[in-house]
Amino acid sequence: MLQKLPVLLGIFVVMALSNAVVPVLPDFAEGAALQGVVYSAYFLGAFLTVLPGGIASDRIGSVPLIRTGLLLTLASGVLILLFPSGLPLLVFRVVEGIGAGLFLSAALAWANSHPSSGQLSGYVMAALNLGLVVGLLATGWLDAVLDSHLAGIALFTVLAVPAAVMGFAVRESERVGFAKADFAGVVRNYFWLFAAAVVLVGMTGAVAAVYPGYTGNNPSVLALQLATINIATIVAVLVAPRINFRPVPTIRAAAILMAAAVLASYGTPYAFPVIGALSGVIIVATLAFLAETRIEQGVMTGLFNTASYAGFTFLSAVAGLVAGKAGFLAAFILMAGMAAAVAVPIGRCRCEYRG
Repeated sequence: MLQKLPVLLGIFVVMALSNAVVPVLPDFAEGAALQGVVYSAYFLGAFLTVLPGGIASDRIGSVPLIRTGLLLTLASGVLILLFPSGLPLLVFRVVEGIGAGLFLSAALAWANSHPSSGQLSGYVMAALNLGLVVGLLATGWLDAVLDSHLAGIALFTVLAVPAAVMGFAVRESERVGFAKADFAGVVRNYFWLFAAAVVLVGMTGAVAAVYPGYTGNNPSVLALQLATINIATIVAVLVAPRINFRPVPTIRAAAILMAAAVLASYGTPYAFPVIGALSGVIIVATLAFLAETRIEQGVMTGLFNTASYAGFTFLSAVAGLVAGKAGFLAAFILMAGMAAAVAVPIGRCRCEYRG
């Protein structure tokens, strides 16, 4: 547990800080388009570093990247507090994403290389989503109580201090029996698996990016509504490892259900838990399958994280732009259509494994 606690606390703090802007996005920028940019700037930084972070985890180990990611998270939190608007805000959101990308790929490679990888990766993803939930709820509550949209960021920046210190207690997982990754072969054989992650995992971020501007609700209400996505994901990632999944039929079914749930979320936030649960099932099924390949997990989880953050980055930005230009209904229809479209090519995935 001494080895697991710093990683789980770290992923909790990193995700909580990243989500601390969501319920107060209108205080950081005006209009759906600019709010989408502020939201997605973090995911751009993460998108740029999750794959290099995964590859580096296989080469130099996960621990140095875990520590670096935590230190960058702490620094970005301080800088956002000092420069909470304009171009500096966007720059430091990107820096925050860079730290998160390095940490997440290293943490997942560390967990997925562990003998009990399925259970440990489930714990990592549960801590990740718990951080997202607490980031939403605490920020919404603190904004209502203190009348400050920076209060949530301040709280999780403070919590990043012990997380960064505890990061120095982590030791490497023993990696035995993992084959060296053929990067081109992995991309070729698993392309449609990763393509599905772009849309289906990134969909939760796209919905969260446009919903605050769509409803105009106060931050505390928005925090509660959006938190149901991550609460449902937490439940799913803790339950799903006990079920034997295969990626193609699971992703195909989830894609159709996700499309319906996203479209329904235009009319009711009660669709959010369905979106979150489907995302959790996809995440667990994919990570378990990647662990079964017995290929170096830095590359495998790095590609999965790259796909996920690509979805968070570009789906969020596109959804915000469409909402600003053509209206929110058009944005929700676009997102639902993309989710449904994933069901078509996933059958071509050559997801071979050596489990």
